Amino acid sequence: MGFEHQINAGFMPLFDSAVLVTAKEMGFAAREDVDLTLNRETSWANIRDRIAIGHFDLAHMLGPMPIACNLGLSPLASDTIVPFALGLGGNCVTVSNEVWAGMATHGAQPDLDPARTGKALGGLIRERVKSGRDPLRFAVVHPHSGHNYELRYWLAACGIDPSRDIEIVIVPPPFMADALAAGRIDGYCVGEPWNSASVVAGTGHIATVKARIWRNSPEKVLGVRRAWAEKQPEALAALLRALHHAARWCQDPANRGDLAALMAQPAFLGLSPELQMPVLTGRLALGGGAELTVDDFFLPFDKAASFPWKSHALWFYTQMVRWGDIAHTLENAEIARNCYRPDLYRAALKPLGVALPGANAKVEGALTTATPVGSAGASLILGPDGFFDGGIFDPDRIDEYLATQKFAVAHA
Repeated sequence: MGFEHQINAGFMPLFDSAVLVTAKEMGFAAREDVDLTLNRETSWANIRDRIAIGHFDLAHMLGPMPIACNLGLSPLASDTIVPFALGLGGNCVTVSNEVWAGMATHGAQPDLDPARTGKALGGLIRERVKSGRDPLRFAVVHPHSGHNYELRYWLAACGIDPSRDIEIVIVPPPFMADALAAGRIDGYCVGEPWNSASVVAGTGHIATVKARIWRNSPEKVLGVRRAWAEKQPEALAALLRALHHAARWCQDPANRGDLAALMAQPAFLGLSPELQMPVLTGRLALGGGAELTVDDFFLPFDKAASFPWKSHALWFYTQMVRWGDIAHTLENAEIARNCYRPDLYRAALKPLGVALPGANAKVEGALTTATPVGSAGASLILGPDGFFDGGIFDPDRIDEYLATQKFAVAHA
């Protein structure tokens, strides 16, 4: 007997594709009568373009990418929505051993403290300027990525102008460790396991992590072609239920071994289970023998990790404005706000009786501890969600927030 729903999806070989992979491979999609076909891609640009031309119905995507597509910032026009998030956190900033040694002379310690390591990096950058050396070159995975915006946020909060004091280039995630080893870049921001890959190879040191720059912060999402979603609402809802069950399975510590073995297959990550354990446990080898456990390093399910908060979309939008990608207008802010679709998430999951946030947006950075919040269904705990510099983002006060952003780009 055939499946009722056929869905064609793209993904990148990163651990945070696990919820999609698990939905297919562990039978959660089949149980919802969904035949889910997964296509491994080599770059985020390919994912973006194949969504735009209709090769994929939906895909594992960078959180800001659908917003950028809807704002006309991509080469091919693409109307994309986000009805589900694929996890919180999971990224690191890794630097070469040479850069880490230089940072250490300026006070850096293997503690992942964003303020301390950022201050040390600033000291090294100023030292290099005095000696006439070229700017450090950092890589991110795509211009419209959480990686680019969190790297820039971290640097700017530490007094480093990412538009002038360093060079930022684009490198696909699977090539990051090799580019660092070859000396083509001095550091990078990417999702796991591509940071641990440099540490294991002995060529890099993890300087800080997304989970410390902005705790429980957004990362990858499910990007869906709006036209397909409107034609196939039942298929989308069925998939969202499958992804919910898959995310719960991925979060369960009892399944870590099976999940790592699944993701180790050549069709998905093709990397050893041992290299994936840091993202599952939060126990990171930083380099040079240092190890540290990071709370909430990567969450696929807990703390409403799959909920598409409109405040997440709007924070990404503020960073697009801040760094000159787009001018701030009421119309552009509305496009960003309407890209993330908690209404579709709720409609699909309500029959399951699970915890559903009562609000569509929240003040980001306001929760200093894990906090029970109002929800439909089961109880729900959010936070802590603080920015390392104490910043607060109120999605109802975008203009005020933009006015506080250091190194903001002025638009005519």
